[in-house]
Amino acid sequence: MTERAFFHRLCELRERFTPPPGFTYPEIGDGMFVMTKSPCRRHQVTVADVRDQLAPQVPDGAGVFEAADTGSEVLGKLRVPDLVVTTGEAATPLLAVEIVSPANPGTDYDVKSRDCPAMGIPHYLILDPRDGTWTYQWQVGRRRGSPEYENRLHLPYGNTVTVAGGWQVKTGGLPLYSRADMMLAPE
Repeated sequence: MTERAFFHRLCELRERFTPPPGFTYPEIGDGMFVMTKSPCRRHQVTVADVRDQLAPQVPDGAGVFEAADTGSEVLGKLRVPDLVVTTGEAATPLLAVEIVSPANPGTDYDVKSRDCPAMGIPHYLILDPRDGTWTYQWQVGRRRGSPEYENRLHLPYGNTVTVAGGWQVKTGGLPLYSRADMMLAPE
């Protein structure tokens, strides 16, 4: 079975799959399903706040969508960013936004920071309620032979980040995770 055929088979299986309670629909990466715990309330509040900030700023014909399947048959990957900005005609989002989950921050910072440029997503914003920082990456290049973001900005919440088409996201009012959200014992 070819890699593409295997990817298609995983996509077919995913369509018939029902995640157990408390888990999300799986993403596909490196020939396997990647399933995570359902997001906590503060995660979802951040998603809604950022969606509501971006929606009036994107141009006509574009929209801000939550948990939209974003994939590449060639790469054999299917990711589900927390938010994407895309147009009806575009197969690839203009912007992907991830809110870091307490349980798997490496997925957003490492794995998706590689997958997004490889899929041709020109702008990638990571919001991290664990420590109140954001990371914005843009301009896909090939300095080291494979697609990667050539520019990266990392700052604390409170700063407004300007992304993609000049759209602004105010981070000052975004919630931080509680110790319970991060599965830590109370102080």
